[in-house]
Amino acid sequence: MAVIGKIIKKGIELRESLEQSYTNPFDLQKRELLKLLISARETLFGQHNRFSELLKAFRHTNERRFISSFRDHIPIQSYDSIFENWWLKSREGINNVCWPGKVKYFALSSGTSGDSSKYIPVTNDMLRSIKRASVRQLLTLSHYDLPPEAFNKGVLMLGGSTKLKKIRSFYDADLSGITASNIPFWFQQFYKPGRKISRFEDWGSKLDKITEKAWKWDIGFVVGVPAWIQILIEKIVETYHLKNIHEIWPNLNVFVHGGVAMEPYQKSFNRLLGREIKYIETYLASEGFLAFQSRPETNSMKLVLNNGIFYEFIPFNEKNFDQDGNPTSDAETLLIDEVEENADYAILISTCSGAWRYLIGDVVRFTSVKESEIVITGRTKHFLSLCGEHLSVDNMNKAIQMVEDELEIYIKEFTVTGVPEGTRFSHKWFIGCDSSTRDDIICKKLDEKLKMLNDDYRTERDYALKNVYVTKLPVENFYTWMRINGKEGGQNKFPRVIKGQKCLDWENFLKEQLNSLSI
Repeated sequence: MAVIGKIIKKGIELRESLEQSYTNPFDLQKRELLKLLISARETLFGQHNRFSELLKAFRHTNERRFISSFRDHIPIQSYDSIFENWWLKSREGINNVCWPGKVKYFALSSGTSGDSSKYIPVTNDMLRSIKRASVRQLLTLSHYDLPPEAFNKGVLMLGGSTKLKKIRSFYDADLSGITASNIPFWFQQFYKPGRKISRFEDWGSKLDKITEKAWKWDIGFVVGVPAWIQILIEKIVETYHLKNIHEIWPNLNVFVHGGVAMEPYQKSFNRLLGREIKYIETYLASEGFLAFQSRPETNSMKLVLNNGIFYEFIPFNEKNFDQDGNPTSDAETLLIDEVEENADYAILISTCSGAWRYLIGDVVRFTSVKESEIVITGRTKHFLSLCGEHLSVDNMNKAIQMVEDELEIYIKEFTVTGVPEGTRFSHKWFIGCDSSTRDDIICKKLDEKLKMLNDDYRTERDYALKNVYVTKLPVENFYTWMRINGKEGGQNKFPRVIKGQKCLDWENFLKEQLNSLSI
């Protein structure tokens, strides 16, 4: 078990995992915030928000005084507010802005919530945090029923280019490219596609080169966003005229995935395999490594509570969020010991990269408060509630999977938008599916499944939600649109809910595609 053996020798990561296992989550998080505030007290942000005064609250006899002081000193931060007021200073070359020292990297987020990429600071402390969390996840592989030889196999990590773009004193890149360029030396012997291919900036060329080399590698693990991993494996299977990927990688046992839910891809991905493999979900965002699936008997992910990130949770409801997914001025925030199971929460994080009470944009649901385990149910801005239907991305993913199973089709991508129709509203779905199944049949089944999954949706279909429309498209349309918008590969993914100008751009693109076919 070469990989695991090298990790265990490091020792400290194992102790950190045990610390989380045997320590109260509230105590872990209180200690984590204390460390973050002490580290950042002399930064521009720390001085502006009087961190030194705030720290005194940790000595108060009331053990919760610290969080009320923290909330009083620092308002909830959106990306726009913290970037314009603080992170932009770091890009202008100023040190010690929100975290001690210089920010060497900025991760380009996938930008699914807005119209363009966001620039998220990645400090050296955050890189160390991500490495520690990655090691802790690797240690959990011992819980899975994997053959001993699996740990000597190659690990294919399909991410952004490690050829980072130099901008003055810092670098811009996809987070996967930043982390891959900083992988530890002992991991190099397992890491594929290797340093040279990882530097490729053109996504098509990178996939071509990986396909060319694929027969030389003995891959045991693949890591990446489901859509891009699937495209690569399809390319390899087609190029070598294989029945499935196990004919060339017989020891492939694990797919570590993240970025989007696996459900919509599961059916079409399974047909590329010769046998079952393990699917392990990870929650590695541009802002940090938040959680990972730590045991095989659940599909939930365990939050990492003692690794440079402090969490607050906002109940995701109409009291705390407006119809555009923005938190209200008096939004309620909870700590890790105040959340309940089977309720949805938007996440606020404060991190060792200088994010402070930052609304990351994801919505999660606790499946186990005892284990601090969550599932991602959507985005604060990726939901539809035009008339009270409260349709989440989680509902959408499950409905799509059910439609796939019942109609025996493969739906690789989808997005949905809401539109007014007279005095009522309608949903317009765009589904990436190469099946000949008629649009109206897919529409009927999708509507049925959503009614089954969501009581509010079922009610509104009888009243304010007038129609549901489905337009079936070639899957390639989705990937072409991402490519021309600079969103191909890496951690990028197609937005499940599309609104505003981005929706107009998408529909104009589809009209152009249709016109080009008719010429």
